[in-house]
Amino acid sequence: MARSPSNTMLWLLLAVFASLAAAGTAGRRGDDGSRSSPQVYVVYMGAVPPRTSPDLLLESHLRLLGTVLNRGRRADSVVVHQYKHGFSGFAARLSKDEAAALRRKPGVVSVFADPVYQMHTTRSWDFLQQTTTTAVKIDDSAAGPAARRRGSSNKKGSSKATTPAAADPSSSSPATDTVVGLLDSGIWPESPSFNDAGFGRPPSRWKGVCMTGDDFNSSNCNNKLIGARYYDLSSVRGPSPSNGGSPRDDVGHGTHTSSTAAGSAVTGASYYGLASGTAKGGSAGSRVAMYRVCAEYGCAGSAILAGFDDAIADGVDVVSVSLGASPYFLPDLYADPIAIGAFHAVAKGVMVVCSAGNSGPDAATVVNAAPWILTVAATTIDRDFESDVVLGGNNSAVKGVAINFSNLDRSPKYPLITGAAAKSSSVSDTDSASHCEPGTLNSSKIQGKIVLCHHSQSDTSKLEKADELQSDGAAGCILVNDGERSVATAYLDFPVTEVTSAAAAAIHKYIASASQPVATITPATTVTEYKPAPVVAYFSSRGPSGQTGNILKPDIAAPGVNILASWIPPSSLPPGQKQASQFNLVSGTSMACPHVAGAAATVKAWNPTWSPAAIRSAIMTTATTLNNERAPMTTDSGSAATPYDLGAGQVHPTAALDPGLVYDAGEDDYLRFLCNYGYNASTVKLIAGSTLPGRFSCAANASKDLISDLNYPSIAVSGLLGKGSRTVTVTRAVTNVGAQDAATYTVAISAPTGLDVKVTPSKLEFTRSVKKLAFQVSFSRSGNVDSLDDGDDDDDDAAAKKGALSGSITWSDGKHLVRSPFVVTS
Repeated sequence: MARSPSNTMLWLLLAVFASLAAAGTAGRRGDDGSRSSPQVYVVYMGAVPPRTSPDLLLESHLRLLGTVLNRGRRADSVVVHQYKHGFSGFAARLSKDEAAALRRKPGVVSVFADPVYQMHTTRSWDFLQQTTTTAVKIDDSAAGPAARRRGSSNKKGSSKATTPAAADPSSSSPATDTVVGLLDSGIWPESPSFNDAGFGRPPSRWKGVCMTGDDFNSSNCNNKLIGARYYDLSSVRGPSPSNGGSPRDDVGHGTHTSSTAAGSAVTGASYYGLASGTAKGGSAGSRVAMYRVCAEYGCAGSAILAGFDDAIADGVDVVSVSLGASPYFLPDLYADPIAIGAFHAVAKGVMVVCSAGNSGPDAATVVNAAPWILTVAATTIDRDFESDVVLGGNNSAVKGVAINFSNLDRSPKYPLITGAAAKSSSVSDTDSASHCEPGTLNSSKIQGKIVLCHHSQSDTSKLEKADELQSDGAAGCILVNDGERSVATAYLDFPVTEVTSAAAAAIHKYIASASQPVATITPATTVTEYKPAPVVAYFSSRGPSGQTGNILKPDIAAPGVNILASWIPPSSLPPGQKQASQFNLVSGTSMACPHVAGAAATVKAWNPTWSPAAIRSAIMTTATTLNNERAPMTTDSGSAATPYDLGAGQVHPTAALDPGLVYDAGEDDYLRFLCNYGYNASTVKLIAGSTLPGRFSCAANASKDLISDLNYPSIAVSGLLGKGSRTVTVTRAVTNVGAQDAATYTVAISAPTGLDVKVTPSKLEFTRSVKKLAFQVSFSRSGNVDSLDDGDDDDDDAAAKKGALSGSITWSDGKHLVRSPFVVTS
């Protein structure tokens, strides 16, 4: 989900309005006398019945639909999509009464109104290699706030290759046989990231197509971009001309994510000189297939399901989904198009990677949290965009961060004023004026001046403030902003920079001491080797999941801040620029998701028989929790990062190729999860179809507590930290996938004070004939949880008081470190 972080409230309001609008539409009485006029509903019917041809399935859908339609309405005239490959169902324009009648029909799992979801590089891939090629030190101790500093050295570390592709996992792998499919806003095929030089014909198993549409024809595809489809997006059509009538991207989001996941190498890439380097995707050798399910105003759930259905039939290996529902209006799993489509994709052996959402730093905001999905949080990289404030007097510089192409004189000669001092006489609220809220300043007081404004996440967006200041004639703006410091906002033609409160103290002191304070703002420059990095981005959605509390989410973290990747041609150019940039810097978990999709495609290329669960395990258990200062990762506020912030840690693409052990799982494991989640056996049978054993039934003791026993690479246990003594034991099994048949792994446990963790057995011995072994992990309280102190800092204390404690277990054979984080809650 890509989003300008300053527009958090706008996105939330849009989600609220969309929900209210949908509710209002559902309540209107139609011309036919029914209680509502037709709208699009999705009818989900589980797995495709055995020995049923697509044609017969489509006919059965129409017959079923015809039994509920009012007189004069033909089934084939109301159908929007039919799902016939990976699962069965359809989307149709129905009245509320017709939808209710379908819910009562046998064979129907769910019927729900078509939801509208929102869309959630160069340096990032280099950074992942630099920070993860050395041995990973296992250290779960909490870290206090680390001082930020900027490095100036250009020296690069080196290490010997330990896998077939230690320097670049996609450089010499059989990745050209893998296909990354993206459900997104389309693609700009002319981007150099989709050049097919060096690519042969697509793999023979590929069944996809290159659909023609508005300004798009079959010649726009090639041996790199091998598939492009688009779908009916009328339900998300806004006032713009964007209507989804083509695979062509008119938003930019899909072009950015697809080039991040699998773009070809492009030398000399930059954003108007910033972030220059060689742009390449995480699996540059993979093919790309685009499924356009989004337009500017959102993504239609019915189209998302159609994209999954086609991707399964076309032959993609990995599906990357950088979009999702609002965490405040989460549908149940059987009414969530992403959860439904991903379930059937994984059942067919297709890996699904999704963004976690952009609703952080609030807790319990993670989306796309079904256990068959690999859910990705966002972190920073070691690149910054510095734009300084130069003060008059002694020309001292105060460091700031922003993307601007300031045309101000380099000498500090522009009058400097605070928002409070420029308050309009008609405004009584000085605090609002100090934050430069629209309508609070006297325009005559700020003309030709640089205005110092405070900013918080609850304010009007930064860009809206800047626009009003520019319209009122200000020369520039300094925003005092602590909460969003890690993301460099693009202000382009208006000189704006952002400074911390600590840095702003020097500016306030200068204003108070000078009779005529003056300053200037410098244009942005690129700073690399910034420390500490990575840190968890403030906007990245956090766990625990409100739906699947006994599954630890998010799963993994990856770069998602100011990521440089391909973009559509801009409508205007920054000042002084004569040629449009083919790249853009964008932030969001949308940008993190394709990093992991690219890594997953490479793991799949090297291990073509691995299941999606095995690939997920390889990525999670080899993740690193250390930053480039070799200290435990933090959030961008400086607090210790927990598994609710970053899952297992930052993705380590090279190590994931050789994980040693994997936690595997299949469709039957996920069906047992659905039983424990609360679905009855008849519903589970419909979802699974012919793959379900004949005498399947949900266990009599099925409960959400048993979800903790799913063979997942992380562990989440609830109900332990309350009053009274209790022990909870979970079971896991690992499979040896290392090069050596005979291997002995021993366990190391990192647990906070107050929590006893025991692993039985503590040693696993694999042989040629014994590839898979099980073990148990027991958790019990020891001491007073409310006064825990593990000797690191106060973070474990705080976590305990919030009802959560975390640690890890790590299996090692002397070469591999197979780490699983755990969280225990009340």
